[in-house]
Amino acid sequence: MLPASSEGAGGWRPLVFAHRGSSRTHAEHTLDAYLLAIEEGADGLECDVRLTRDGHLVCLHDSRIDRTSDGKGRVSTQTLAELDRFDFASWRADPPNELIVERSHGDERVRGRLLTLDRLLGVATDAGRPMRVLIETKHPVRYGGAVEAALLRLLRRYGLDRPDPERPLQVTVMSFSTNAVKRVHQQAPDLPTVMLIDVWSVPSRIGRLPPGSSIGGPGVQLLRAAPELVERLHRRGHPVYVWTVNEPDEVDLVVKLRVDGIISDRPAYVMDRLRELGHRN
Repeated sequence: MLPASSEGAGGWRPLVFAHRGSSRTHAEHTLDAYLLAIEEGADGLECDVRLTRDGHLVCLHDSRIDRTSDGKGRVSTQTLAELDRFDFASWRADPPNELIVERSHGDERVRGRLLTLDRLLGVATDAGRPMRVLIETKHPVRYGGAVEAALLRLLRRYGLDRPDPERPLQVTVMSFSTNAVKRVHQQAPDLPTVMLIDVWSVPSRIGRLPPGSSIGGPGVQLLRAAPELVERLHRRGHPVYVWTVNEPDEVDLVVKLRVDGIISDRPAYVMDRLRELGHRN
């Protein structure tokens, strides 16, 4: 089981999570992006989830598919089969040739296909090594608490609704919604939860998180303005996972603050930088 952070060569080793997969290289939330993150050795994967009209959890950030596919419309008004017709990779220019890795999962071509959370959890399980999946439920949405209910049903099917030190794969649920975090905690009290915090919605700069929150999740821009938040959260016993850390000065900031988790579009770069600084083997 992965701890909040672990000891490295320098006495402190933050976990590195691939934000929507290795999304600087491949289109976000595609299976290629997650398979690359696993190959690169990321400690965990991060994804956003939304409910389709027929009740499937799919890995998408936006409420509409216009930005990240060749289709249009809201996720919540379309079925999984309808969404599966679209290409979710071609909106991104191909990476340099040396970075392109053609992959398949089983006999299926996966590049550009819509990714369900069910499939992502299966791939993470198949990796066969310690890994944590951070799952963010998006709000406000038309289905409200049905999102968390569907998520917990799926996690129970995988046996992931509570920590198990004997199991390589672990799950943490995140949200900017205090009600969503509270719902998860009420229905799965042992499951770790992250209260996401941005510049404009700070629950408290004294480090007191809403009920049901176990981990603080500030954005890196918030930490630029209020770096003391990390110490205050730590003082109250809350690990700190920071998003989205991509640039050298951002890595240097979170290293200085000794955060517990780093969420990045560039997990391989962040891990290399941590090695240079003596905080990863």
